[in-house]
Amino acid sequence: MTAREPEAVARSSVHLSIDVPNLDRGIHFYGRVFGFRETSRPFPTMAILDAHNVTVCMHEKAAGTQSSPAGDEVRRYERHWTPVHLDLHVAEFDAVLANVRAEGGLVESEFRTQGPKPVAFCSDPFGNGFCVIGDRSR
Repeated sequence: MTAREPEAVARSSVHLSIDVPNLDRGIHFYGRVFGFRETSRPFPTMAILDAHNVTVCMHEKAAGTQSSPAGDEVRRYERHWTPVHLDLHVAEFDAVLANVRAEGGLVESEFRTQGPKPVAFCSDPFGNGFCVIGDRSR
């Protein structure tokens, strides 16, 4: 190990959490648009979803509830963005954008030729922002 290499640590597995105000609606949206599948429901307000290459823990949490005891932030489901968000890479870009709209989400802006792949900034029906990234070869 050189002086510049960090000390070896065990690799973590990554799971993603999405808070929604209505669990069944959240499962429906992400299932219909992206094919996420519920694999278990450990308790009535939490579902585990298989999102192909990542596990999603979807939590039903009411708007206005405190997100952490360490701060003053509360959950809100109006349109919002966070620097940590989903980038969903899809084969059928236009079909997925149509499904986002059909299932109550928003496609806010599209960039089809500005980068190496087409991308759309979107939000789910609960205000959570995400990007849809297409395959340039299609």
